Amino acid sequence: MQEVQVQTINDGEITIQLKGELHSVNAEEFYNVVLTAYEQTPASVTFDCAELNFLDSTALGTFVKIFKKLKADGNKLRLIHLQAKLKKLFVICSLDTIMEIA
Repeated sequence: MQEVQVQTINDGEITIQLKGELHSVNAEEFYNVVLTAYEQTPASVTFDCAELNFLDSTALGTFVKIFKKLKADGNKLRLIHLQAKLKKLFVICSLDTIMEIA
């Protein structure tokens, strides 16, 4: 992954911009960045995926892990601006039924 950037924390929501690739090599780093931001200000999380070009099954699993943590605390996970090819992976795995994908 080229970059995981916490853009804003306001109005009860954390927005995180994802760029580049998310896969088995950097999934743990991705999780740790998100968890750190979340623990500082527990809130619903929106991932802006406009510049995310690739993700693999490990990355999908990391999103599920984040989703479970948020849900246990009563918060939501939302993905926005997903490219069609990436959105298809979430749909194939039925993750679009538990996560908000806009």
